[in-house]
Amino acid sequence: MPLKAYGVLIARAVETRREGSADTPHYQIHLTDDQGVHYRAAVNVLSQERPSELLYLVDDDFRHPVTGRLEGLTSGWNTLPSGPSGPNLDLVRGNLFDPAAMRTLPPDVEGPDNDLADLLDHYVRRAVDDPDARVYVFGERFGPEPAVRDKVFGFLPGNGVHDIHMNQGNGHRFEGDDGVWQDGGLLIHFPAQSRWVGVFLAFQSQSWHTDDLTGHTLDRDQPRPEPGGQPVRVVAALVNPRGPAPESETVTLINASPDPVDLTGWRLVDSLGHGCAVPTGPLAAGAVLLVPLTDGVQLGNHGGQITLLGADGLKVHGVSYTADQAAREGWTVVF
Repeated sequence: MPLKAYGVLIARAVETRREGSADTPHYQIHLTDDQGVHYRAAVNVLSQERPSELLYLVDDDFRHPVTGRLEGLTSGWNTLPSGPSGPNLDLVRGNLFDPAAMRTLPPDVEGPDNDLADLLDHYVRRAVDDPDARVYVFGERFGPEPAVRDKVFGFLPGNGVHDIHMNQGNGHRFEGDDGVWQDGGLLIHFPAQSRWVGVFLAFQSQSWHTDDLTGHTLDRDQPRPEPGGQPVRVVAALVNPRGPAPESETVTLINASPDPVDLTGWRLVDSLGHGCAVPTGPLAAGAVLLVPLTDGVQLGNHGGQITLLGADGLKVHGVSYTADQAAREGWTVVF
């Protein structure tokens, strides 16, 4: 079953601590909301399953429609119902970043700037030093425990967020935590710079092809894509064509490989899961294809996602665009 209490904590980071437990080391963050409630964010830096080093990606200029969907949420804990229309994170379906760009780091080793705790500290300490910065912690809430002090920072009641990582495609040991639109992560907003930083974590044992209802693994033999390894990808979209609705929106594909690729059975899917067929037949090496969107597939002007699925139904490539990118009528968004 999915996580019992998924949501996002919006709070100010005030203190950090490295936890050196050999079994489950974490990077710990002490946060307070605008009402003075204390929380602890327990961020995994090591997996209990092999390979033990976590996959990570940091985008220090994160631009994605999810940041706009966070507007209006209050300081403190916000429970998020499952689904693609809210500010939930889904590392498979949300097209938050290219999984091929993720790398591994050891959890905590001697020396500067050489482990995952160092990387987290670099960004979170910036938030601690900036009184206007806010950290958005996605995951599962624990507590509050009225009679139990927090085991790391000592505040009462014990209260916080964990599972701040991908929460689907798990192996059998943690399959019960699988779900969709319930992934963890850290978003840090620096208002003075109009900048968002995104920090995303996953375990190497997790699958990147998961069931749309359960989040369970579909095909563990399909590895995480290699950088530049997708032969066919989405490279552009006409999101906001000139003229009155209904508009003739299009998506442009390219075959970057040296061989033709048969697109029979392939589909394009929008943010709400509506799909339409890609023209059948081979796409020549190096060729581009302009795909008109049909069957109710729509690219909203407030930001969204575009996902390309292969004939087997598995994700081939995905992109996202923001409201700002869609604002210029008649311009094609290039990814």
